[in-house]
Amino acid sequence: MRKSTRWLVLGIPALLGAASVDPDAYFEHVKYLASPALKGRATGTPELDKAADYIASQFRSFGLKPVDGKSYQRSFPAELNAKLGTGNRFSFTQAEGKQELREGRDWEPFSYSTNGQFSGSVVFAGYGITAKEYNYDDYAGIDVTGKIVLILRHEPQESNEQSVFGGKRLTSHATFTSKMSNAKMHGARGVILVNDTGAHKGGEDKLEKFGVASGPRDAGIFFIQMKEPTAGQWLRAEGHDLRQIESEIDGDLKPRSFALSKVGVDLAVDLIHESKMVHNVAAYVPGKTAEYIVIGAHYDHLGLGGEHSLAPNQTGTVHPGADDNASGTAGVIELARWFSKQPQPKRGILFITFAGEELGLLGSNWYVNHPDLPQENAVAMLNLDMIGRIREGKVYVSGAQTGTTFAKILEEVQPPAPLHIDQGGRNSGTNMSDASDHASFASKQIPVLFFFSGLHSDYHRPGDTADKIDSADAAKLVEYVAGVTTHLSDAEDRPQFVRVARPTGGNRGSASGSTQGGYGPYFGSIPDFNEPPKGMRFSDVREGSPAAQAGLKAGDIMIEFDGKQIGNIYDFTYALQDHKPGDEVAVKVLRGDQTIETKVLLSSRR
Repeated sequence: MRKSTRWLVLGIPALLGAASVDPDAYFEHVKYLASPALKGRATGTPELDKAADYIASQFRSFGLKPVDGKSYQRSFPAELNAKLGTGNRFSFTQAEGKQELREGRDWEPFSYSTNGQFSGSVVFAGYGITAKEYNYDDYAGIDVTGKIVLILRHEPQESNEQSVFGGKRLTSHATFTSKMSNAKMHGARGVILVNDTGAHKGGEDKLEKFGVASGPRDAGIFFIQMKEPTAGQWLRAEGHDLRQIESEIDGDLKPRSFALSKVGVDLAVDLIHESKMVHNVAAYVPGKTAEYIVIGAHYDHLGLGGEHSLAPNQTGTVHPGADDNASGTAGVIELARWFSKQPQPKRGILFITFAGEELGLLGSNWYVNHPDLPQENAVAMLNLDMIGRIREGKVYVSGAQTGTTFAKILEEVQPPAPLHIDQGGRNSGTNMSDASDHASFASKQIPVLFFFSGLHSDYHRPGDTADKIDSADAAKLVEYVAGVTTHLSDAEDRPQFVRVARPTGGNRGSASGSTQGGYGPYFGSIPDFNEPPKGMRFSDVREGSPAAQAGLKAGDIMIEFDGKQIGNIYDFTYALQDHKPGDEVAVKVLRGDQTIETKVLLSSRR
């Protein structure tokens, strides 16, 4: 190929024989990875293994070597979604005797229920909501310690736009995980959830499909769902009518909770949590120095749907994941091809595709905690996630503030037309705190850049297909990333990591303790989505945050917040939202073999 002025604009050395990124070659990778044969590349499936083999074969064909000199596939254990075991059973006893309920027809556990057996009594606890801000508490005046609570789905006054709740816009109190954590913090052993059919005229009394609702690996309490007629039968035996109670609560927002004296339940939950060895796939271009740049993307997706799908009614349908993230994976492959044809760089380049991102950054988290190369030599990490559907030429690049030299490089390396770079990221639907693989590297104080083309209506749905990929513009973006990489490789100074304060935003009471719309308490931790056996581990703590000022550190595992036991991210989210800025709360964390207690002064966003 002739010398190209475009390479001069990009800041890439204008080398004879230098190959640009071929949009057709790029698209072939996307087409294969998002093909029906690969069934959505769910982590732990044979189809993900096929994708790993394909990526490794591409690296091999370019003449690149495995990072350890032995295998492109870097194995690690992954905890997969739960499956129903054979020992699930549920029966109840009333005056008429014992009645068995049929799993899948009359009742079903949620995938994050704890395992085990329970025999005992039941307390009806309305909607299972404690909302101090609305002066509403279904648990007021009742003792549910060691018992099962029977609660209604959703929240009161759903059809009332004037409700102190959200009316037709459900609040966070309506979520399954909020009800789960609230019950646990009141001492309950478990939850039986029933549909509030009285508030949904004509709606079906359907059980949620197993595995669709998201939650922790183990809630720490039993969490099951049951058909409404059985709950109605229990309440009639006590002299109450379930639908009338729903109507009365809707009318005056006064709880109608009470213990059931004429029913006892016998419950066994048997869920199987599988662990499988899966693979990151990596290849290495060694540099003239020991320093190196990481270029990464996740290659897994949702398989046939499940709890992370945004099309829950299409569970069992292939979610191809063409943009998310066959597009980024194809970019890594083509960058590996491009750099395999260049002279040896000053700094090396590690090309790595991650498994398990959709399950909580499993692959990248494993890598940064078990690196194949010395982590202190990692100059930067460039993450490509959803780069295949560029609209009007706009490309979002986050993370420029995390490296001292990034702003200068992004100014010098100009993207080819029609691309233009948006470093704000506000309109992209993402920001630096969002869960993609760069976050794992940032938690280890490695500067990161995140390349992203924006969310769209097919995100996490079966419609994310290869025919919607704009391979021409995606190939241009990959060339731009090559230019940024070349600058990073050749530069005299490496970027130094800068801790960046999180911008205003995030969901109220989110696991990071951030706020949306300028209200709610701010804590300042970043959760590690690889759940420890107990508590919530911090992957990082934000600079200057209340958590940091209290001496909390990355790697700490929170086990108690304001006297409440914390078993997972959802428990912390729920406990946090019960507070306001200015509250001082006692926090207990595990740090190695030590248990550390401190006090955190919650703040607010300014």
